[in-house]
Amino acid sequence: MATIAFSRLSIYFCVLLLCHGSMAQLFGPNVNPWHNPRQGGFRECRFDRLQAFEPLRRVRSEAGVTEYFDEKNEQFQCTGTFVIRRVIEPQGLLVPRYSNTPGMVYIIQGRGSMGLTFPGCPATYQQQFQQFLPEGQSQSQKFRDEHQKIHQFRQGDIVALPAGVAHWFYNEGDAPVVALYVFDLNNNANQLEPRQKEFLLAGNNNREQQMYGRSIEQHSGQNIFSGFNNELLSEALGVNALVAKRLQGQNDQRGEIIRVKNGLKLLRPAFAQQQEQAQQQEQAQAQYQVQYSEEQQPSTRCNGLDENFCTIKARLNIENPSRADSYNPRAGRITRLNSQKFPILNLVQLSATRVNLYQNAILSPFWNVNAHSLVYIVQGHARVQVVSNLGKTVFNGVLRPGQLLIIPQHYAVLKKAEHEGCQYISFKTNANSMVSHLAGKNSIFRAMPVDVIANAYRISREQARSLKNNRGEELGAFTPRYQQQTYPGFSNESENEASE
Repeated sequence: MATIAFSRLSIYFCVLLLCHGSMAQLFGPNVNPWHNPRQGGFRECRFDRLQAFEPLRRVRSEAGVTEYFDEKNEQFQCTGTFVIRRVIEPQGLLVPRYSNTPGMVYIIQGRGSMGLTFPGCPATYQQQFQQFLPEGQSQSQKFRDEHQKIHQFRQGDIVALPAGVAHWFYNEGDAPVVALYVFDLNNNANQLEPRQKEFLLAGNNNREQQMYGRSIEQHSGQNIFSGFNNELLSEALGVNALVAKRLQGQNDQRGEIIRVKNGLKLLRPAFAQQQEQAQQQEQAQAQYQVQYSEEQQPSTRCNGLDENFCTIKARLNIENPSRADSYNPRAGRITRLNSQKFPILNLVQLSATRVNLYQNAILSPFWNVNAHSLVYIVQGHARVQVVSNLGKTVFNGVLRPGQLLIIPQHYAVLKKAEHEGCQYISFKTNANSMVSHLAGKNSIFRAMPVDVIANAYRISREQARSLKNNRGEELGAFTPRYQQQTYPGFSNESENEASE
């Protein structure tokens, strides 16, 4: 009897750990920033020469273009990341699809609507219609359209895309939507091969690929319905054979971004109602976090997922100045999005940092403690140097708009804006990424005793105090102090390399 009781107690304890452990990983406010549930990371990787990337190839669709960065490059493979840039023309619809890997989308420009279809969640948007039937039948019949919530997106938004969650994007503005996608191939959510796989629910990828303006090959990819038998598909979905063929995308040459001629007629609340719903959602989310932290007691109830998964916020604007984590009126601002501010990032295990540097401002030298970083220049130019563990410069040049630079974990970085300033976004491969600054408030120099600094660098105590305190009151973005016409170490040759 004692053995049976002990076995039952062990099973109970395991269930308790599974429930609370899984929920803490997904939504819990107290996440261990040192933990990063990613696969790989132990392969032979050489980061002895970094380069600035631009899209290598492009695939044209009816109402837009998908541009691919060089996923075969060793730097993308070693960091386990995959990056694309999409341009969706006005009235363009990116057809529904899902992916084997989680990712983040940054809206560089434009506005529109999007939908994320979470499995098992209710259709909370409902609209009733009245259908009048021919004479001889009942007078009328009521039916209604139901679907999950539709989200509005605009410039500066970050959208989280969990693996396996179907999604679509629609451009309802007058200008093209430009969006940057970053996917994490090494995330444990991906149990397929370490490659990005998109499963289209509509449309196809039967379009011609181009590299630098010249045709290279015919890209072939059908949606998932095309692989099913037509008769079985029509029977399973309760539609006729003609509709089943349309689902399979037969003879559809529009690609993955299609044009909606008369625009989408979407069910959405008025603006005031949207604000009220957003406020209620934030209050519910805050209440859940407080409740979770207070109820860390043994319980077999594992119901947090169905209560919060369906209402979790999937979009947040990172360009909103009020969300800045650090701000210097003479240097710029830095805004970070992690799982504490944006809980859905616990599902995708990525985070983002938006940096706005003013004219000639400099960013405190730092290294990424627990993540790789992918830096994409949005506006302006930035002088960048990256140094390896051997003290060697692995990148030395100027980044311009549209270029992407991969910065490996722990590599030291120094950035300075050019005369027109610089704006960039950095994607990190950890939901709670951390950086360690070399100068300024909360830096390693501020944390060290003066004597340690003086002896380590063979300088006087007075020089050590100056090194420790010169930037002591600034955090993140530093005000420019020394106006120079030339910068030693930034040669024209290295600038040309970054521009190639």
